[in-house]
Amino acid sequence: MNRSTRRELAFKLIYSLEIQKDNPEEIIQIFLENNVNASNETKEYIKNISNGIITNKEIIEEKIIKNLKKDWSISRISKIDLAILKIAIYEIEYNELPFKVAINEAVELAKKYSESQSPAFINGILANIIKEN
Repeated sequence: MNRSTRRELAFKLIYSLEIQKDNPEEIIQIFLENNVNASNETKEYIKNISNGIITNKEIIEEKIIKNLKKDWSISRISKIDLAILKIAIYEIEYNELPFKVAINEAVELAKKYSESQSPAFINGILANIIKEN
């Protein structure tokens, strides 16, 4: 399974966690059990991403909030876009994935799963976060 496919699975889990806020450990466990065809390496990657986002939730969300337009709030962002942003920010900040790769992967996920304006929105937020660093 390639890294993009792993990231897509991680996205599906993070999206689930955005919708179902109760008992994230159980949601992660059930998700991993339901993806029995995934390799151990893939499951470790997904666990790393999901646990990292949970652990660093406030920092990641603060980066998003700081880069929204003045009349926007994080609650206005779709759960799909929020999940994509969290994965990209986590991978840039904590997994040291090159930002160009992270942004490209995030935009591709947005093209596949979100609304037509989402790729540009996600690209803009992530570009601003990169400028901060």
